[in-house]
Amino acid sequence: MTTRAAEPPAPMSRFERYLTLWVALCIVVGIGLGDLMPSAFKTIGSLEIAKVNLPIAILIWLMIVPMLMKVDFTAMRTVGRYWRGISVTLFINWAVKPFSMAALGAVFIGYLFRPYLPAGEINSYIAGLIILAAAPCTAMVFVWSNLTRGEPNFTLSQVAVNDAIMVVAFAPIVGLLLGLSAITVPWETLLLSVGLYIVVPVIIAQAMRAHLLQTGGEPRLRAVLSRIGPISLTALLATLVLLFGFQGEQILAQPAIIAMLAVPILIQVYFNSGLAYLLNRWSGEAHCVAGPSALIGASNFFELAVAAAISLFGFTSGAALATVVGVLIEVPVMLSVVAIVNRSRGWYERGKSVQSVAGKGR
Repeated sequence: MTTRAAEPPAPMSRFERYLTLWVALCIVVGIGLGDLMPSAFKTIGSLEIAKVNLPIAILIWLMIVPMLMKVDFTAMRTVGRYWRGISVTLFINWAVKPFSMAALGAVFIGYLFRPYLPAGEINSYIAGLIILAAAPCTAMVFVWSNLTRGEPNFTLSQVAVNDAIMVVAFAPIVGLLLGLSAITVPWETLLLSVGLYIVVPVIIAQAMRAHLLQTGGEPRLRAVLSRIGPISLTALLATLVLLFGFQGEQILAQPAIIAMLAVPILIQVYFNSGLAYLLNRWSGEAHCVAGPSALIGASNFFELAVAAAISLFGFTSGAALATVVGVLIEVPVMLSVVAIVNRSRGWYERGKSVQSVAGKGR
């Protein structure tokens, strides 16, 4: 990997910084349009091939491909250098987060909030939460890492490893947890989602990345990513308008649903980020690795989660709504985790294990 590839990404743009505001506006617009033009949304929903909605599939590809173009899979060559942080993040992402979310969903949605939610959607809500937690974040992690002055080589290698694992592990973990939650697993649709929204976009994105690097090097790649970056977020917002257009009637009938779905998501973000941060401190990892490790361990690849939930359960499902709630709270929650990581740097670096490893020259 070249030195340029290890440069930290640009700071979060103003558009990205106010993502929560744009999401909230899309909720209002989507619900309003769904109420005013229900027939139009039904027509859009009918444009399907093999249970895949074509307009949504196009929008989701526009979301995912630009983000995957940022991933440098050659960064996996540096994995050994950050084995402590890599190990912690992998443990959190694949052995803790999906299972803790399944437990939180069962407790809050399946038990505590059950009397206040539509009975027919309980399992679907839990499924959406599980799908959300089973997809580690890919793109926004570069922003969070930059804000914590994280080690860029670690962030690149960790994202590359996670994406490689996600190709083979996402479907089995989701299938296992949906089965444990007594939800029928549509395996054909799940495998189609993995192929359509992980494998194919990874291949396309990496081919485009390789072409840009060969024809213009890092400057051309950065220039193209800068131009197409807003396309990804715009596609996300357009998808949300459609989703809330279909979900509008249910949300207007019970607006507290969003707040109830947010509870387990918030708990799992702070639990997983805190656990990752503490495990890195215990292992003696440097703060510049522990910060992004905690953030990668807590955040979600919500674009993939939204796509999978729609494919598996449909536009109007509780699963789709649950993943959209993850989008709504992602930015403010992760910014709060960034603030905690930055403010606790002194405490972190006073840890005996951290000082011991640093004294040995890592």
